[in-house]
Amino acid sequence: MPTNVTRRDLLRSISAMGLAFLVPGLSARAASVRGPKRPKSLITLWLGGGPSQLETWDPHPDGLIGGGTKAIDTAVPGPRVAESYPRVAERMDQLSVVRSLTSKEGDHARGTYYLKTGYRPDPTLKHPALGAVLAHELPDPEVEIPLHVSLAADNFSARGGFLGDRYDAFKVFNPGVNLPNVKARVGEDRQDRRLAGLDVVSRAFSRGRRSRVEGTLHQHTVEQALVMMQSEQLAAFELKDESEKTVERYGDTNFGRGCLVARRLVEQGVRAVEVTLKSFDSHANNRETHALHGETLDTALSALLDDLVERELLDSTVVLVLGEFGRTPEVNPLEGRDHWPHGFSCLLGGGGLASGLVIGETDPTGKKKDPSDPIEIRDLFATLLRTVGADHEKWYDTPIGRPMQATHEGSPIARLIAT
Repeated sequence: MPTNVTRRDLLRSISAMGLAFLVPGLSARAASVRGPKRPKSLITLWLGGGPSQLETWDPHPDGLIGGGTKAIDTAVPGPRVAESYPRVAERMDQLSVVRSLTSKEGDHARGTYYLKTGYRPDPTLKHPALGAVLAHELPDPEVEIPLHVSLAADNFSARGGFLGDRYDAFKVFNPGVNLPNVKARVGEDRQDRRLAGLDVVSRAFSRGRRSRVEGTLHQHTVEQALVMMQSEQLAAFELKDESEKTVERYGDTNFGRGCLVARRLVEQGVRAVEVTLKSFDSHANNRETHALHGETLDTALSALLDDLVERELLDSTVVLVLGEFGRTPEVNPLEGRDHWPHGFSCLLGGGGLASGLVIGETDPTGKKKDPSDPIEIRDLFATLLRTVGADHEKWYDTPIGRPMQATHEGSPIARLIAT
């Protein structure tokens, strides 16, 4: 086996094999385009466990269902939010709130699947997450790091579904602190010899097995890893060049650092980033749970919005804040709230969406299950896809030939589409 093969020679060899992944140039991405002309991205702040609408964006403090939570005024006349969110309240003119999301899934796993894909679970098919659809529909050859990323990831990370595993979210469990297995553990010469040997083995194995080999994504994964390992864009996952003041402004928590890394990733052109804040499953001590996590979310979200505005990125970045369902109007004997998919809330803004709106209303007495002006998940997804620049009506052929739509009969919410 030749030992004088360089990494450049190897990459040329890989490209000449005509495989699925075309190796792009390794120069850093120029991030000079700002404002609405910049390609759009989506940052989803996922509140795992099901946050209570009554302790976040839809408080009813004066009735029996209030649970002791107070409401505070916001930058927008009229709508109020829970007391745990004073910083977000000051920035509500940059966001809109939907208070009438409806779902038929009240189980954590099924609800999460629905709110991440826009489809209820189907045992015969795996649907792609919203971020996977965006990465598939809006590729960018200048981005050398994954286009779909999950930060502070949990067990319900976003998947590529029938679009293929290559569109699974790239998972980072400790954002800004640890990005394992992206640096070679041996010297450059030895690494080159290893890659040359792997190339020989891969070529030999692929003879006569081309379609089978391509189905494993082995070569695609190797090539992506090589490009990513050598890319200057990899620094977007790190916080070494951020000041301590900036990290403290986001909150030096896993979620706060995740939001800061998310901002850095969209600056590089990453299409979809999900940051997870766990443990909103408040069957007991609901108010205390939401006060604790509210401080973390309030700090990080407000800092993220400020940075996106300051860096002229908010016009090109949609920010979405939601979980898999809400919480019951009734407080149970453990001072908790149980699962409630019938009328719950989300925040969204940026990317050219209208801001300062409140859509829908829940019953302040808790007697009516269904909210006024209900918004279906498929319509929310159609709105997000259209806003970022994807075709929400597009049809796909699944691997077994089954036609599937990006959003099943979903229609963009006209009020949220800014003119």
